[in-house]
Amino acid sequence: GVGKTCAMLDEGWRRHQRGTDVVVGFVETHGRRFTSEMIRDLEVVPRKTVDYRGTHFEEMDTGAVIARNPQVALIDELAHTNVPGSGAHTKRWEDVLEILDAGIAVISTVNVQHLESIADAVEHMTGAQVRERVPDWVLRRADQIELIDSSPEQLRRRMAHGNIYPAEKVQNALTHFFRTENLSALRELALRFVADETDDALVDRLRSQKVSDIWETTERILVAVDATPGTEAVVRRAARLAARVRGYLEVVHVVSSEDVRPRDSEGLATLRKLADDLGAEWFEIKGDEPAEAITGFAMEHQITQIVLGASRRSRWEEL
Repeated sequence: GVGKTCAMLDEGWRRHQRGTDVVVGFVETHGRRFTSEMIRDLEVVPRKTVDYRGTHFEEMDTGAVIARNPQVALIDELAHTNVPGSGAHTKRWEDVLEILDAGIAVISTVNVQHLESIADAVEHMTGAQVRERVPDWVLRRADQIELIDSSPEQLRRRMAHGNIYPAEKVQNALTHFFRTENLSALRELALRFVADETDDALVDRLRSQKVSDIWETTERILVAVDATPGTEAVVRRAARLAARVRGYLEVVHVVSSEDVRPRDSEGLATLRKLADDLGAEWFEIKGDEPAEAITGFAMEHQITQIVLGASRRSRWEEL
């Protein structure tokens, strides 16, 4: 209800105006007049009609889109489940991948609750089952992700005015899924997902350009580990720091070139599982000088804070 379909159609229209060959592969207007008007004079690829259990359904004709071979195809509702017998794929995102493989660019839409990594959290918060899901890796293939945002209050007003659901469904939606706290949580999840994507792209670009300065766009915490007893507590401490500043946590283990195998593979396996449970990334890097290896990694990965455990060796052992 925030205007994703209209934004997609508007982008397609702008490209069409600039001379790009754009077609509408599939658009779902939900009977909204304003959305239908946004199609303007864009070419619409005819849909495929499918009979299923005595009912007629309309689905995107993937073969027809590929045969038309436009430069850009506008395809709504990426998470949609196709009617059985309508084509080679169960999910629309699979159709989109086939169209991409044919060399056609795609602009699509998806609700944040349909992302695989987010769906379970949405179910827990809203109590509504999320049946249709899109793997995160599909979205990460996109060259660009644009967040179509709306405040919970504005969205509820649009719902109350009948701009999203038919009148008979409005009250039920406002008292269940479209509660202010649900919409606030969904908005936060969407903002974080897009921010993560933007930050990953920034770090990759800085790394490729070998930028030595640290750009503190977000906190990135590195914790250096080995199999020494007590290291788990250090990792948990670093995780608390990362959570407090809403930053990223990266766990690094330095392996000497002289080590044929890790000294304590069981201990390292435990640490790796802990890192995974805490939502951190695990890295093993080669280096005969741990300090140099860690600082080099920190510069390359735009680390803002480094967490190290205190040495348990006596001064005599160090000497």
